[in-house]
Formats: sequence, structure tokens, C-alpha cells
Amino acid sequence: MSLPRFQSKTHGDTGAAPKLHVVTFGCQMNKYDSLSVEGKFRRQGWQTTEAIDEADLVLFNTCSVREHAEERVFSWVGELRKAKERRPELMVGVMGCMAERLGDEIYGRSPVVDLVVGTRSFQHLPALVDELREKRAAHPARTPRITRLGFDEEPDAARADEPYVGGRHAYLTVMRGCDLNCTFCIVPKVRGRVLSRGIEAIVDEARWMIDSGAQVITLLGQTVNSWGEDLAAPAEGEPRGRGRQGRPALADLLYRLQELSGLSRLRLITLHPSYVTPALGQALRDCDKCDRFLPLPAQSGSDDVLRRMKRGYTTDLYRRRADILREHCPDIELGTDWIVGFPGETDADFAATESFLAEQRFVVNYVFQYSPRPSTAAEALPDDVPAAIKRERNNRLLELAESVQLARLRENIGRTLPVFVEEPHDKHEGLLRARAHTGLSVSLKGATTLVGTTQSVKIEDCTAYSLAGTLASELPAPPPEPAPAH
Repeated sequence: MSLPRFQSKTHGDTGAAPKLHVVTFGCQMNKYDSLSVEGKFRRQGWQTTEAIDEADLVLFNTCSVREHAEERVFSWVGELRKAKERRPELMVGVMGCMAERLGDEIYGRSPVVDLVVGTRSFQHLPALVDELREKRAAHPARTPRITRLGFDEEPDAARADEPYVGGRHAYLTVMRGCDLNCTFCIVPKVRGRVLSRGIEAIVDEARWMIDSGAQVITLLGQTVNSWGEDLAAPAEGEPRGRGRQGRPALADLLYRLQELSGLSRLRLITLHPSYVTPALGQALRDCDKCDRFLPLPAQSGSDDVLRRMKRGYTTDLYRRRADILREHCPDIELGTDWIVGFPGETDADFAATESFLAEQRFVVNYVFQYSPRPSTAAEALPDDVPAAIKRERNNRLLELAESVQLARLRENIGRTLPVFVEEPHDKHEGLLRARAHTGLSVSLKGATTLVGTTQSVKIEDCTAYSLAGTLASELPAPPPEPAPAH
């Protein structure tokens, strides 16, 4: 994402609808929130614009998982200084995780900011902007600012009286927050504790997305397989769910979404080993629209490090939960995240991580070097692994991951897999990008008319990161069997 060049805005028709531009950083949940915010403003008569220099209001939807993400936001906001000098009426807002973490501190670093709105308050943005405009009009010599933070409310869902504009692949947030307390993680502070949405609201929103053209829906949550844990248990005589004490569980939601006509694929981000259950494995087995790929972060292969991370499981428990999934879905693939250089990580701890990666044969591996985040429990631990060792372990684990992934993907060569064709390849003309039911990326030759369809592809080649194949319909017919001798 390169920094834009801001130019002065010339106003023509002063009665034209005001324009909004949203810049989104971070995860898919932020993308979902940004689309929702745009919809709320459109319902109030605003237009959205891709040209940031045409906007009357620029909103930055932010991420706080790593320091680098926050610094990028400050860089972008800083680029608006000259634009705001030319157009004092321009409004600038910071929303999301960084807003929740820093609050009014943002104004000190970025004086051009007018609004700071937290992760569960963005449904109020149109009203807050109206309030800001009124304050500016009443006190033109002042610089009014508005801050809205806190976790009291769940942002309302998208409205069915407007079209969904997110495209063929939709993201749908089914829950917010996290009830776990991993020592390195800032999510509970910036997103609050778990708040699951009701199953009917989710199904209704999914149907609204599908009716407007979505074919693939990814369900989002910090620990998406804990969905329903906070919902009420059914009263006597009411249908029981598949969760604890009869509560609804993710398995129930998958079965309901499986029934929606027009939906081709269901995907999940992100899961936690502690919430893997046999019911989830059974639902993945029974629901053929569900991808057989799950991001199930391990973070470390050392039980000592996992304990200091406060992850809530050992490697043995992770193993048993992964076995539950593989028992029900033998073709399932798992992806994972790793943190190297966590406080106290020894050579033996890192060797255990290497061993666990090789043992579990993860098909996707994201490797991060530990860096302390403010307001996390791990911030109090000594950051005692030297930077050079962190880099060396990072590179070693990436090399191992690549070799494991390559071996894993080579096992698909010669197989014919069902794939959903997602889009034309952005780098190679004449190729299409697709995704197998196991979540693996597949490239193939074909016409763009195949986009949005499910095809059978024979896999012929691979790298450590993707597969390549040929449409089964274009393969030469097998030679006829010889006639029996007389």
C-alpha cells in the first residue's frame, strides 16, 4: 500500500452529497467493518469514493496487532496535513483497534485527526460526524474533537434494504472479542470479551450477501470455533445445540449455512485448539460446502513456551484436537502461526517447534518474530532473545516450512480435485486462480467465463505454496481398452 498524493479538492455543486473514503488496515474483520461503515453512511445520503483527495471525510480503520501496523497509519494520516491546510472542512477519523488502544493519545501525534472511534462504536459514526459538523459550525475558531470508545454494544449488522457490494467473496463477522488471555496478544484489550451474534442474524446476513452475488463466505472471529459459548443455554423444551450444556455451537451454524442455495463455499478464520470438538469435525465432514482447511495456530512446539504464552494447551492436547479433525475429515489440511524468540525461548524450545512443524506437516505456516506489545502481560517479561537469534530462527523455520509444504503439496500431483475458480490470475495472462476444497491455491488455464464455477482439475505440478493443473474436461481421452482376444 503506497502513500497517496493529496491534491486540493475543487467544489462544484455545493449541494452534492458528501463523500467518504475509507482506508483499511489489518485483518479481514476490518474489511467487513469498513464495508458496514460505508453502508451506514450511504443510508444517510453520503457517497463513497475511491479518490481520497475527493473525500469530505477520510476514515482509517486500523490494526494494533503489531507496532508496524500502527506506524503505517500515522504515516498515512500525516500525509493529510497539507490537504487539511488547503481544506479546513476536511474531516479525518481513526477507528478500530488502534483507536481503542490509544484513544485521545492519537490527537497528540496526529493533530489533523477529528474523530477517534473504537471497535464496537463504529455504528455511531454517521451521528458522530453530524455532531462534529454542528460543533464546527457553532464554534468555527475552535478545533472540536470527538472520541467514542468502549465495548458496551455490538455494532448492528448490514441492512437488507441496500445491496451488498463486497463481491463474490464475502467476509461475515459472527463474533467479536476473545475470552482467552494469551500473554502476547492485545486483542482482548482492543476488541473486548467474546460477544457472539445470534444464529438467525448471521443466516439472514449470509442470505443477503448471497442474494447480492456472494458465492464464498468466510466466517470471522478471533476464535471463531468458540462461537456460541457466551449464548444462553436453551430453555426446557427448546431445541438443544451441539455446544456445552446444549448451547449453540459453530457446528450448528455450519449446518444452517450449508442449506443456503447459491452458496458455493464456506471458510473459517481463525480457530483455537481449545475449542475443537467432535461436533465440529462431524459438521465439516457432513457439510460439503465447508472447505477442508482450518487455520489452527500452534504458536510454539515447546510446552514451556506455550505455558508462558498462556495458550491453554500442550503440544499433546493440540495433537489430540488435530486428530479429532483428521478422524472425521482425513483430507483436511491445517495452517498455523508461529512466534519465534518469545521471552525465555531456548535452543531446545526452538528445536521442539521445528520438530512439531515437521510432525504435523502444516500446509500453511506464518512465522513472526516476537516483539512486545504495550498493555500485554508478556510486556513485563524480559525480551531476552537477541534480535540476531530471532532473525536466524525465523529464517530457519521458514526454510523448514517451505520444505514441509512442498512435500505435502507434491502428494496432490496426479489427483483430480474439485476447485472453485475465484478470479483471473493477476500476474499471468490466460491463467485463473482457484482454490481446492482443501484450501490449497490452484492455478489453471481457462476462460474467464469459468470464474465463479466449480471445476475438476487434474494436478500436474506444484510449488511450496500452490498447485497447478489442467481442467479435467480438457484432458485427452484415455485410449480405448483392447478388444478381448478370441
